[in-house]
Amino acid sequence: MNETERHKQNKHPLDVIDDVYEYAADGLTFEQIEERAGDGEWERLKWAGMYAQKQEGYFMIRTKVPGGNLTPEQAEVIGECAADYAVAPEEYGGTEQNELWGDAYLDITTRQDVQKHWIRVEDVPELWERYDEVGLTTVQGCGDSARNVLGCPAAGLDDHECFDAQPVVDAVSDFFTGNREYANLPRKFKLTITGCAHDCAQSQINDVGLVPARKELGDDHRYGFHARVGGGLSDGPRMASELDVFVRPEDAVEFCRAVAQTFKELGDRNNRGVCRMRYLVEQLGAERFEEAVRERCTVDLPDGGRSLTVGYRGDHVGVRDQKQDGLQYVGFNVIAGRMGGDEFAAAARAAREYGTENASVRLATDQNFLITHVPEENVDALLEEPFAREYQPDPGPFSRGAVGCTGSEFCNYAIIETKKRTKRWARELDERVDVPDDVEAIRMHMSGCSASCAQPQIADIGFRGETVKVEGEDGTNDADDDLVEGMDVGLGGSLGADNEFLDWIEHAVPADAVIPALEQLFDAYADGREDGERFYEWCRRVENDRLRTIVRGAEAPVAGGVARGD
Repeated sequence: MNETERHKQNKHPLDVIDDVYEYAADGLTFEQIEERAGDGEWERLKWAGMYAQKQEGYFMIRTKVPGGNLTPEQAEVIGECAADYAVAPEEYGGTEQNELWGDAYLDITTRQDVQKHWIRVEDVPELWERYDEVGLTTVQGCGDSARNVLGCPAAGLDDHECFDAQPVVDAVSDFFTGNREYANLPRKFKLTITGCAHDCAQSQINDVGLVPARKELGDDHRYGFHARVGGGLSDGPRMASELDVFVRPEDAVEFCRAVAQTFKELGDRNNRGVCRMRYLVEQLGAERFEEAVRERCTVDLPDGGRSLTVGYRGDHVGVRDQKQDGLQYVGFNVIAGRMGGDEFAAAARAAREYGTENASVRLATDQNFLITHVPEENVDALLEEPFAREYQPDPGPFSRGAVGCTGSEFCNYAIIETKKRTKRWARELDERVDVPDDVEAIRMHMSGCSASCAQPQIADIGFRGETVKVEGEDGTNDADDDLVEGMDVGLGGSLGADNEFLDWIEHAVPADAVIPALEQLFDAYADGREDGERFYEWCRRVENDRLRTIVRGAEAPVAGGVARGD
């Protein structure tokens, strides 16, 4: 049993929630919390949705938003809490340190959560009280348990939707949140459930993915789900395996419980490096894993029916028609997911002002957000709001596809700064690089380390933080001062029918060299592109040696129509 597992067994992780109230009431410092609670408390605090920042005395707190679906009231409270509590102290630079966003901001994540930084333990009970009033929670936002359940941010709105799965998302989330029996799993447990034909909830890279299907059951033609299991990224990326099951919507909670039970019983609790469910699925194989799930499931699971998934979308930016007559939703572009708490609250108030009584604020897996149920005649006024001018729904292709993790500003694992760099690079590339008119988005994802929180493996262009030793002015490279931030560069990832992880074609590239390298890369793409060929398709068609040569800036003949190298 590893050290983390030992701490979890000694004290149930959910018990830490009551402890937070005590720590806040007693005004304990980090040192005093550790002295009172003993080893492992920082790990258990994750079940309260709290991560200790690298700046001692402060936390990141994560708000779960099932399916990314918020009422305007909930969104306003999230924004106001960021404005009130996510305030950097003067000794850490305050507003000057965050010139792109100011202070008191929040981050929309790739899992439709909201993260806030600079949270003090004494403020958490009051924040929770404000959350309780509108039905929000941070419980199990982190930790080795079921995380936020993903869904299509346009659930119930789009014509490409087979059926609205948001009620199923809510039911599964409600079952696992606070459930002591399934709150202590071998590792984190990530679920996604969608009735969307375009799989924008990313079933292929989650532990459990339920996607739309149809099956004849007796005289009844039913909509339901097919199941995918064992997907994930990080150091051991794996696309999910298909199970031969048809899950009725009313059986989805029980099916997910049975998968969690299988993981709980058979998952490896000794080595945290291989504890994720994808390793168990790989070890058993999809058929044996399915048998194990069926044995633990209390409802009948018919064999699979007809899949209704046709591809991958993953983008809801822009003004789009809803299937409800006369209504539209607006997808706003938030580069790297970071925006001011006051701006998010303003967006929530705008949803109330310009939308119908059914208006909502939806978070997307690409770190953007939507305002829904806006009458067509109100859209222009909505787009004139100050927040809307900053997070415009018609960005350039690099801004539209830019995703960034927390980075070294707050994360103990990250090697490089990501948020500011992602925003600056996206805007600079939109100005400097000509992209074909029919290419709406270039998905550029930047992770500060190998943990893949920004999902670089499924991007057109993926970055993974590294340190790089460069030559000093005297031509040597043996001084610590010659270490600079850099990154591995990967090309050609995507989800969908042609899903494939990118290839890491160059390692340890100094950050200053990346934008010139991308300019050369897109010049080559423009010259060698076939009709309608998307960037990731071109990257797969061209040999890796050729791509590597372009990134390094050397001359090489154009390679067309050849298989990928390496």
